[in-house]
Amino acid sequence: MEEKEQSTLSNTSLPKEIWEKRLKEKEKTARTTLPSKSASKKETVAQKQQPQPQLQAQAQTQHTPSWWAKGLVILFLVASLCGLFLTVKTLPYTEEQTDSQEEMALAMARSNKPGVAWIKIYGVISQDENSNPFSRPSGASAIAKKIREAGKDKNVKAIVLDINSPGGTVASVQNIYSEILKAKENKKVVALFRDVAASGGFYIAMAADKIVAEPGTITGSVGVIMQTSNLEGLFEKIGVKMVPITSGKYKDIGSAYRPMTAEEKALLQDMVNDTYTQFFEAVKKGRPNVQESDLVEYTDGRIFTGQRAFNLGFVDQLGGEETALKLAGELAGIKDPKIIGSRTGDFRDFIFSFGSSMEGRNVAKQLQSLSTPSVSYLWVQ
Repeated sequence: MEEKEQSTLSNTSLPKEIWEKRLKEKEKTARTTLPSKSASKKETVAQKQQPQPQLQAQAQTQHTPSWWAKGLVILFLVASLCGLFLTVKTLPYTEEQTDSQEEMALAMARSNKPGVAWIKIYGVISQDENSNPFSRPSGASAIAKKIREAGKDKNVKAIVLDINSPGGTVASVQNIYSEILKAKENKKVVALFRDVAASGGFYIAMAADKIVAEPGTITGSVGVIMQTSNLEGLFEKIGVKMVPITSGKYKDIGSAYRPMTAEEKALLQDMVNDTYTQFFEAVKKGRPNVQESDLVEYTDGRIFTGQRAFNLGFVDQLGGEETALKLAGELAGIKDPKIIGSRTGDFRDFIFSFGSSMEGRNVAKQLQSLSTPSVSYLWVQ
């Protein structure tokens, strides 16, 4: 390029000094406008080293979830350890149905003063059929456990059984009855009849030292009932036929898929009579002041009021909560009886209570309940 310019300028009529001057000015201008290779490299390296704002924001967002994840994992581990500790450690808790008396019991449980344990027996008495491993133990076993724990508690001087039940299955009722007899060796026991204390509810009260009832309480129903179902007609309509294979002719006795024979009915009647005799003996032993004639007459399955039960000697006093509590205090030698709590469960039972309602009765279980005979001390309306 310089040669072209020199040749061009040399061909012109300009003097040599002028075109040499112009040539130097052009070279000076070219040096200032064109960057050097080293300068351009430095600028490129500086641009690469300088982080862009968008890249910095992306890096921050990438690090943020990792910290959140670590925090959640740590929190989960701490909660798991706390839950495990509380599950192993036994803690007192109140019953499902909380009222003013149970709140008082919780407050009194923190002190060492003697008092009265108040145990509720509500609803049909039977074993819990819930097989969910996360369900809280309930039913007759839970009630028997409460009575057993109250019997071992040194601060408990008397027990009040708050009964509002039409009865239940024979074995479950007898389980509670046996626990009351054991507790009565060291404690005084008073039974309180609420709206209904019939059949099995009446049975368990026979183990108590005294019985209190309202005049309008429905009680009695001393007897045994065994119910079986016959689904043969229903199965014929839907085209189902059961063919049992048994080791003996009585193995499927009480089956709901065929009619009952006379021999089978006689065997079941004998079993019901035997179970009734056990009930009758418990009433006779628990209510020795009842006349023999009244005992035989009013243990035929009939129901009667609390007032009639008091007149006959099946009930010791008429009244409600205050009467039962006062009577328990008198028997235990406590001037001002207070209700105290007992260690009837633990925190694990409370956690498992969330699973108690998760298991429903499906069709198979309903059919099983219909097809399986049960012997009960139960007042059936």
